[in-house]
Amino acid sequence: MEKLNKLLEAEATNIERPDEEEGHDRSSNNLHQSLLKRNRTLSSNQLAFVGTKVSHIESLDYEINENDLFKQDWRSRSKVQVLQYIFLKWLLAFLVGLLTGVIATLINLAVENIAGYKLRAVVKYIDQERYLMGFVYMAGANFLLTFVAAILCVCFAPTAAGPGIPEIKAYLNGVDTPDMFGATQLIVKIVGSIGAVSAGLDLGKEGPLVHIGSCIAALLGQGGTEKYRIRWRWLRYFNNDRDRRDLITCGSSSGVCAAFRSPVGGVLFALEEVATWWRSALLWRTFFSTAVVVVVLRAAMEYCKSGECGLFGKGGLIMFDVSGVSVRYHVVDIIPVAVIGVVGGVLGSLYNYLLHKVLKVYNVINKKGKVPKLILSLSVSIFTSVCLYGLPFLAKCQPCDQSLPDSSSCPNTGGAGNFKQFNCPSGYYNDLATLLLTTNDDAVRSIFSINTATEYNIVSLIIFFLLYCILGLITFGIAVPSGLFLPIILMGSAYGRLLGMAMGPYTRIDQGLYAVLGAASLMAGSMRMTVSLCVIFLELTNNLLLLPITMLVLLIAKTVGDCFNPSIYDIILELKGLPFLDANPEPWMRNITAGELVDAKPAIVTLNGVEKVGRIVEVLKNTTYNGFPVVDCGVTPSMGSSPNGANELHGLILRAHLLLVLKKKLFLKERRRTQEWEVIEKFTCMDLAERGATIEEVTVSKDEMEMYVDLHPLTNTTPYTVVESISVAKAMVLFRQLALRHMLILPKYQAAGVSPVVGILTRQDLIAHNILSAFPHLEKSKANKKGH
Repeated sequence: MEKLNKLLEAEATNIERPDEEEGHDRSSNNLHQSLLKRNRTLSSNQLAFVGTKVSHIESLDYEINENDLFKQDWRSRSKVQVLQYIFLKWLLAFLVGLLTGVIATLINLAVENIAGYKLRAVVKYIDQERYLMGFVYMAGANFLLTFVAAILCVCFAPTAAGPGIPEIKAYLNGVDTPDMFGATQLIVKIVGSIGAVSAGLDLGKEGPLVHIGSCIAALLGQGGTEKYRIRWRWLRYFNNDRDRRDLITCGSSSGVCAAFRSPVGGVLFALEEVATWWRSALLWRTFFSTAVVVVVLRAAMEYCKSGECGLFGKGGLIMFDVSGVSVRYHVVDIIPVAVIGVVGGVLGSLYNYLLHKVLKVYNVINKKGKVPKLILSLSVSIFTSVCLYGLPFLAKCQPCDQSLPDSSSCPNTGGAGNFKQFNCPSGYYNDLATLLLTTNDDAVRSIFSINTATEYNIVSLIIFFLLYCILGLITFGIAVPSGLFLPIILMGSAYGRLLGMAMGPYTRIDQGLYAVLGAASLMAGSMRMTVSLCVIFLELTNNLLLLPITMLVLLIAKTVGDCFNPSIYDIILELKGLPFLDANPEPWMRNITAGELVDAKPAIVTLNGVEKVGRIVEVLKNTTYNGFPVVDCGVTPSMGSSPNGANELHGLILRAHLLLVLKKKLFLKERRRTQEWEVIEKFTCMDLAERGATIEEVTVSKDEMEMYVDLHPLTNTTPYTVVESISVAKAMVLFRQLALRHMLILPKYQAAGVSPVVGILTRQDLIAHNILSAFPHLEKSKANKKGH
């Protein structure tokens, strides 16, 4: 993190306040003497890792910008337009669910068929005892599929690598993660997920499906890509960050629903894990989207029962049904269940710690260019193929147990199902091949299988657990679309089943159910989810009787995990440098005020209500600020020692709107206020939503530099303000809950001659490590509290 901070600080540019904008001297005023001595200027980094590349990031405008144009547009809306807006919200929620369900179906079909035909060919070589040829075929196919997925991510969409969930979480928190929701990212995510999962890598399609659903939502909301966008009039209602945020929330919940066939779990996942801001109307629309996804998936399942989907049978859409066994447990069973929870919390936090170290190493490799990224991905593919094909030879062949329910299919020579024959003679099966020489979904079904107490050997399960621990650490972070859900389920189910075997006659809980509880505990220990995870597992396994012990396992695992480190997604957010605002401020943040925080920043830059064009151009060229207070001077009669009267804070104007003014050239020859009709002639509400312009794109002549601009019509007259004496902890809670981009800090004492605004706080100013870099003694007080 320190290396990233140095890189980001090198990019930050600040300027001193111009002479003509002199404010009050805070250091000379006893009322504003800082109680805390700062070490250096507060950091304002604007770079972070998005995907596998360093990107310039900004905050999003979730706050309603109540300027004159917005008020005029709001007043002019008829009842029909309001109803149209509401109808379109529901229509887009429907389309998000429909398209996400269709794409999820296609991904499942492709994975099952590609992986199925590959495994069929490998099994054919094994039956002929051509083991080397079988390995060459399997490794070659996996290498090619990984190459396709990696080359797409490396060359066309670096942000499509990984799950995408941390970036979505940051976006819904208010961070504009660039190049995350485009058409290119969507296509690469779909094709890359098919290639990576079919290649047998230790990853899942669940995380990528969340990203896919979010991409669909973003593209629908803005009418297409940046280059080819539909500019229908009705889409103007959604040309803002607030409505785009709601759509992406619907998309993320639809993605989880499509991954696990879990509509309620999808809604709860969005509420518990990714969404920062929530309300009841959004809850209804996300539930509607997930309901549409389920209808699409169910229709696809019914169609595929007719055999029209190739090798797509029980895999993919039909998940892990364990409803065929009665769940009976007594008070004594609470002990092994609690042990599973504790082990899940410890192993989950250990996995987070080790993965953090691996990702740091991968970041160093990824910085070296495209070729190292590609080599890393292909190396992991080769290692995975060697392990999946070679390790089953270490397992002993076991005779088929005729007492088992599925003994009629033992040994199994097909590509899916239990009791794989592999290299064993007739009447025997290889339990390790059953788990390794198959797709990840089928491996979970096999290890979750019920009424199969004698199917697996302890040594085979230990090998399986250790292998997937290693693969789970080295696979996540390579340049392919990847998800964490399935690798964690595979690891957790292994130790859960091992514990079930150890309990043996001392418990009435089936070993398959122990595997389910183990998977749930490790997910809670790593991801720190409880409510959504509980519902997802109930919908996955179709067994409501698991509810009490599943709740107990999740609560214990999360509690134990929280004692060691944050959740895996929070660790990734910090590693990437994304300025995510957590719900709970640090305790030491109550020891510093907002006034002291802005004191550690460069001097604030303000603009007059009617400002000179040259002054605006100078400010935009020499600063990177995205918001500027607009101050009207001398609006009250002069009194006493202040001959010019008091100043008034009119509001806040955004950088994008200043650039818009310069582009539209609404210039005045004399210093005066513009009339309403003059502004409406030049600007519309749709113009205010445009972003991405730079000062370099604007051309202003010498004569125009001497002209004036009235900033009042474009100024947000109702920005959120706080007094400088407010604690940083309280300011951070307000900033996050109100989804702000800028928070104006006002002086505690107001009088003529005193500036009406002290400074501005942004999300970068409220990040804990940025504050500690400027006030290092707070770290000592933090350590002292921990010592006590």
